[in-house]
Amino acid sequence: MEVSEAVDRRRSIRQFLPDPVDDGLLRSLVERAARAPSGGNVQPWRIYLVNGEAMVRFKEHVAASDLEAPAYDIYPPGLHEPYRTNRFAVGEQMYSLLGIPRDDKGARLMQVAKNYELFGAPAGMFCFVDRKMGPPQWSDLGMFLQTFMLLAVEAGLDTCAQESWAMYERAVAEFVGAPLDDEGIFCGMAIGHRDPDAPVNDLRSERMSVDDFARFVR
Repeated sequence: MEVSEAVDRRRSIRQFLPDPVDDGLLRSLVERAARAPSGGNVQPWRIYLVNGEAMVRFKEHVAASDLEAPAYDIYPPGLHEPYRTNRFAVGEQMYSLLGIPRDDKGARLMQVAKNYELFGAPAGMFCFVDRKMGPPQWSDLGMFLQTFMLLAVEAGLDTCAQESWAMYERAVAEFVGAPLDDEGIFCGMAIGHRDPDAPVNDLRSERMSVDDFARFVR
């Protein structure tokens, strides 16, 4: 598979099949993703994998835990244009595919809650970072995660990166054994095989025209 094909095929999947994912494959993907760029070769990512029977216990643990104040601002306060419209548009596109009208707040909240079940994925990954790290190292985390997601596409897997786990930092840390005084959560990721019959998986978010965000400096 060409890199360009993997980039084009990758998307955020929000309904997975229960088909298991092999531990060995997950380990291989994480190992290869660690070749992602890292400033000064710091390699700040701290990865915790939950799979198989552990996933059953994890979901029970989360269900019994309280929602927390977010570990960080998932979106900047007062999100302005064009970013606000971009975010609003993808939400409306998703709920339209699900057949959930704007005024059905209950159904929308139920869909949001599926984040914390990893959308039915059999495997999950949680990315933490040393609290002494700064924005440059958070950028490294993003490069690691993107590399992992593209490798997952090549391996026939699907993913959904989830910053929403910032709302359950303590609960996740307790389950995976992350030292919360030293490490903070960055995100989680659902991993598995997409449900081809789920309408929500037809979502392909729009991207701005390259002329809207890039220019040649002459």
